[in-house]
Amino acid sequence: MKNLYIFGVGLIGGSIALKVRELFSFDKIVGIGRVGGNSLEALVDSGILDYSSTKVDQNISQADLIIIATPVSQTKDILQEIKPHLNKNTIVTDVGSTKQNIVNDAKIILEDKFSQFIGSHPIAGSEKHGPLAAKKDLFDEKNIILTPTTENESENIEALTNFWESLGGIVSKMKADEHDQIFSTISHLPHLLAFGLVNLINNKANKKTLLNYAASGFRDFSRIAASSPDVWRDISTQNQKSIIKDLKLFQKEITKITNFIETKDIRALEEYLKLASKTRKNWVKED
Repeated sequence: MKNLYIFGVGLIGGSIALKVRELFSFDKIVGIGRVGGNSLEALVDSGILDYSSTKVDQNISQADLIIIATPVSQTKDILQEIKPHLNKNTIVTDVGSTKQNIVNDAKIILEDKFSQFIGSHPIAGSEKHGPLAAKKDLFDEKNIILTPTTENESENIEALTNFWESLGGIVSKMKADEHDQIFSTISHLPHLLAFGLVNLINNKANKKTLLNYAASGFRDFSRIAASSPDVWRDISTQNQKSIIKDLKLFQKEITKITNFIETKDIRALEEYLKLASKTRKNWVKED
């Protein structure tokens, strides 16, 4: 019998459960949530989960795969909880948007069982969150980053790769620190900028008027500001070094634009805008 345990059955964890249930790739799917969090009883009643709990016990030793799909700040505590019960054949992974801090924690906490941990990051998020946002096709044609270390067994890396591919993902591998630098720029920074833009409006006296007239441009740019505050609070602090570096670089870009406009340097401003426009068009070819 193959058993899957999922900590945090929200958007990502719930989508995993839905697809695994459809594939019948595990005999038992167990969801573990926090006390006072989203109730998993409805997912059990609907048959998506076979069992749910708010605590870890020795039954987790039966797991073939453990997926930690909680906000990244909770990963450390979960690793400590599962360690005493961890079967030597169990593979443990997470789905966090930061990787180096989690790998470091796993190495310290799991000790001789560290080789069983392999970090994952499915690039399949949404501004929606919670179990009701889960979709069984969430991972179709989406990039899934694995951050294995030299201590991982090749068969475990292959097994986790096959798991994500069975869910429809496109798997690639990179070092944890490289991952954090990349996703600070292309994911973490844009989310923080969206939060910042919405709060700029929150701080204006005519907030209601501004939102009444805001159109598709503002809607598109600000969409990700509806994302889970808990998740992005944790990501921002866990990937602090890379994010601060990118925020400072972005401040320089704001200063450039400010100077172009203040000095009425129309040619420089136009060239600046053209470069960005060309890069965006070449990246996403419009139909």
